[in-house]
Amino acid sequence: MKILAIETATEACSAALLIDDTVLERYELAPQQHNRLILPMIDSLLAEAGVRVSQVDALAFGRGPGSFTGVRIAAGVAQGISFAVDLPVVPVSTLAALAQDALIESPEKVAFSCIDARMGEVYWAVYRRGESGLAELLGEESVRPAERVSFPDHAEGVGIGSGWKTYGSVLQERLGSDVKRILPDRFPRAAMVARLGADAFGSGFFVEPEQALPVYLRDNVAKKPGSRT
Repeated sequence: MKILAIETATEACSAALLIDDTVLERYELAPQQHNRLILPMIDSLLAEAGVRVSQVDALAFGRGPGSFTGVRIAAGVAQGISFAVDLPVVPVSTLAALAQDALIESPEKVAFSCIDARMGEVYWAVYRRGESGLAELLGEESVRPAERVSFPDHAEGVGIGSGWKTYGSVLQERLGSDVKRILPDRFPRAAMVARLGADAFGSGFFVEPEQALPVYLRDNVAKKPGSRT
């Protein structure tokens, strides 16, 4: 399986190419540079692997939540490539990508994903390690003040994401001893989008290019994309 993935929802910009179990990635922390970086990153990955974009099985993208502009860039690039070479698209949550990063690195079975949403709020979700080793959502993703985050009882885990850097003391007070480790300087990565996208695609979840829509959470700006099998 070959999955091309892009992630531009936060300050970090990245692209990844998964070929079976091997992932190649380009990653750069470059706020407001995503438009300039993402296409050269994709070209570089394909050239390194000796793969044409038409040979890719599916394109996965970080569908949000995150920066309004960043999420739109990822969706727009995904739609453009998909229309050009007739590729199915797999939308992947940026919060899930964060959680997957934490669960790969840490022994904990639960990840508290948190992205600074500005305006005194955070994008928040809790994920557990599934039987396959991939992140599975517990409850729902939300945007809310840090002091109002919700979480399962007795869910010891690792905190990850920029929200922990901005609101770490508030979140730790809220969750208490359930937080065993914090990774506050991590951003969603295309490598994790690729792994989650490959699993979803293998299960028959993908969408048409026109359904590759951003998910903002705030103000219900965009609907959740549908699926086809």
